[in-house]
Amino acid sequence: AWTAGTQTCVTIPFSSHFDGLITTILGYILLAGALIACHALASLVRFQRSGRLLGVCYVVVKVSLLVVMEIGLFPLICGWWLDICSLEMFDATLKDREQSFDSAPGTTMFLHWLVGMVYVFYFASFILLLREVLRPGVLWFLRNLNDPDFNPVQEMIHLPIYRHLRRFILSVVVFGSIVLLMLWLPIRIIKLLFPTFLPYNVMLYSDAPVSELSVELLLLQVVLPALLEQGHTRQWLKKLVHAWTFTAGYVLDLHSYLLGDHEDEDNQINNNLAGRHHNNRFPAFGDGLHAAHQAILQQGGPVGFRSYHRPANFPLKILLLVVFMCATLLLASLICLTLPLADVLLDGQHPGPRVDTHGSVEISWLPADAVVKNNNEFLLCCGCQQLLKTIVVAVMLAGLVPLLLGLLFELVIVAPLRVPLDQTPLFYPWQDWALGVLHAKIIAAITLMGPQWWLKTVIEQVYANGIRNIDLHFIVQSLAAPVICILLLALSVPYTISRGIAPLLGVQPETQMLVERRIYPFLLMVLVLLVLLSFQIRQFRRLYQHIKNDKYLVGQRLVNYERAAGRKRSASPFSSPP
Repeated sequence: AWTAGTQTCVTIPFSSHFDGLITTILGYILLAGALIACHALASLVRFQRSGRLLGVCYVVVKVSLLVVMEIGLFPLICGWWLDICSLEMFDATLKDREQSFDSAPGTTMFLHWLVGMVYVFYFASFILLLREVLRPGVLWFLRNLNDPDFNPVQEMIHLPIYRHLRRFILSVVVFGSIVLLMLWLPIRIIKLLFPTFLPYNVMLYSDAPVSELSVELLLLQVVLPALLEQGHTRQWLKKLVHAWTFTAGYVLDLHSYLLGDHEDEDNQINNNLAGRHHNNRFPAFGDGLHAAHQAILQQGGPVGFRSYHRPANFPLKILLLVVFMCATLLLASLICLTLPLADVLLDGQHPGPRVDTHGSVEISWLPADAVVKNNNEFLLCCGCQQLLKTIVVAVMLAGLVPLLLGLLFELVIVAPLRVPLDQTPLFYPWQDWALGVLHAKIIAAITLMGPQWWLKTVIEQVYANGIRNIDLHFIVQSLAAPVICILLLALSVPYTISRGIAPLLGVQPETQMLVERRIYPFLLMVLVLLVLLSFQIRQFRRLYQHIKNDKYLVGQRLVNYERAAGRKRSASPFSSPP
């Protein structure tokens, strides 16, 4: 706007930090609209080939935008909403979050996206557990990730935009309401009943070598998945959900609707189907969080619908069931948020059952024949051997590999972006290891989701063996040693080039510093380009081979129809001599 000969400029902080990203997304939206208009025009003038090509381009742009919305925008909204609803729990304000965003916008957005993704993942895992307990058909309004007909990419292609937008808005409303119910409302109740209990003293941003952010990442990515992966914790949670459903069903006369008329038979069938689904390639995945990983990533498994008895006043009873469920979730959230208060009241005095539970978990890790023989020396020997194997594997896969991976990520991504050339970057091994754990989980999930290759085969075999049947020689030879060697080469080769070869060329100190700081991302970019080039060459070779086989291959014999036709014409008695 122009006022009195002076120019007044209004700036938006968010757009100033992410103007390139916003411009790119708006450009893709405008491109999609232009493709729709051109496709309509081509259909009107009956240009079939041009219309088909424009339609394919529109589908690519549409799927890309929907993937960004589902994987990028939706977890980010959930993460920000979780942060806003939990401000009073940490004695923070929106002004503090605005300052954090202004100081480090990329890091802030990534942390909120990470928290939102964890929330979405564990919510999906809980829905998978509910499907194992409830009658098939109860959760008809939620997409079944175990449905073999469920294909998210195919849905993105075939469903119109307005249906995707409606589903997106509905998901935001549902997830946001759950956050209000299980986070914001319990915090208000706790502040009303125990005014001095909150806030929690947590600092997300710290320059200390051991940051509490690293501890939170470990809790979300190591401790909580490790607890859920144990069959005891998951079975206890499943039995608790079943007990609640059983009680609510009989109180509201909804037992047939929630659990079915033949509960035992249904549970047996569901267990057999689940076992059949996981025994194809993952025989030991039946009782762990890995089952949720595989169900989410592979989208395969049993589906079905069971009939039920519809009681009188069915809509009213369903409404009462929803109210009862909300009250239960609120109570569970209050208990989880006030557990530190219980520790304070108990003054740290915990009786002996906790030790006994720990002992039962350790005994459950032993081989089955060791428990049956009831020999103290044999138990001690097997237990020590099993413990030593587990420690060695944990040190390599959960210690050294994440540390090297986090350090490599720090050198390739973080240091070039955050530290100027005239400053020296500082590395904190604890934070690098914590981030490496997160990166290792993401790489493992992408590997299991991708095509079959040696790393995927090895990871599947290690998961299938589990802790009881751990094979130390196989893990060291096939998984730990190759991965550690690759990471060490990725760290040592650029360092050797920058510190050993570059000084021999007689470069200036400024150039030397530039080479040392930029060689890691440069070599990564070269490696990615080489991989893409190799992939494209293989694809062109396959396409060429496919076209050649379609044109000339008859059974197991290649036939050149042009030469065969020429020989046939020359051999004909009616053909003229050459």
